[in-house]
Amino acid sequence: MYIVILAGGSGTRFWPLSRTSRPKQLISITGDRTMLQRTVERVLPLKPKRILIVTNHLQADETSRQVSSYDTIPIDVISEPMAKNTAPAIGLAATIIAAHDPKGTMAVLPADHFIRDEEALLQTISLSAKSAANGYLVTLGIMPTRPETGYGYIEADMELRGDGPFPVVRFVEKPAFETALSYLQAGNFFWNSGMFLWRADVILEEIKTYIPELGQALAKINFNSDVWELSDLKSQVEVMFKNLTSVSIDYGVMEKSTRVQVVPVEMGWSDVGSWSAIPEVVEANNDGNFLINTGDYVAINSKNCVVYGDKQTIATVGVDDLIVVSTPEALLVCHRDAAQDVKKVVEELTARGATATIL
Repeated sequence: MYIVILAGGSGTRFWPLSRTSRPKQLISITGDRTMLQRTVERVLPLKPKRILIVTNHLQADETSRQVSSYDTIPIDVISEPMAKNTAPAIGLAATIIAAHDPKGTMAVLPADHFIRDEEALLQTISLSAKSAANGYLVTLGIMPTRPETGYGYIEADMELRGDGPFPVVRFVEKPAFETALSYLQAGNFFWNSGMFLWRADVILEEIKTYIPELGQALAKINFNSDVWELSDLKSQVEVMFKNLTSVSIDYGVMEKSTRVQVVPVEMGWSDVGSWSAIPEVVEANNDGNFLINTGDYVAINSKNCVVYGDKQTIATVGVDDLIVVSTPEALLVCHRDAAQDVKKVVEELTARGATATIL
């Protein structure tokens, strides 16, 4: 098995801690190892043949530095010259793997997710690998715990299929609350985790069918005798990405293919999409506040606050449900309900040309 880790995100919803040069996956949201490092470490027990990390060219050096100490399994860092969403990134990784091992099974994982029960993930990957080896595109579906409107859903055909994998009926975009509630009650809808397993040759065949532009571009990549000397591909990849359309693997392939199956899993998962998700991954203190990397924190009549302090002393007085993030470069204060709008701050600073506070 090969592990492909997608690590090219910008993480603008975690500003000011997350920046262009150090996006969410390259920082520690929970105060210890970075999210990329945790992703690498959780798959090591699978003893993969190789780990491929696809990242943005601006983050490639830091990505390489963070994984340099993991020397038991070969790790390659693939640099994208520009962001073109997940389909080109996955297609490039699949092309590299297929050049060496066409029927090799790939597990594709985001670099910036939190998983509490890592053993459940490993067991699910092992189960899914059997289906992937038989030519299916397998996606991991998270068992929903609430009527969440911030996630996409996967509807499964669960009749006469035992414990799964189950055929996928459809993918559903982020629903309204009442619709999400009906999905929860139905019992055959799962959160779309963005985690996949398939054979390299199979996903390339599906890309060729459903995203022909990308399939044709990937087929033109030429390898030297040493397939894993990836630096030789740099100029080819730059030309290819320049001419590609940005498209996600979900929209480009998964929503169209007839080979898709879903394996449900419950593993304490969160995509940690914004500061409001911190209570999913950090335990509250005695005052009901959620603290990360703070020095002294003083809460006077304050509860349900998310506080990141960069080891500074922070106090909140008479406020509830706030997000307070203090870094040497910037300070963020917002209501927890408005956490998704933090990206608008980055957009506004970009428009103002305030590069020092976004880079």
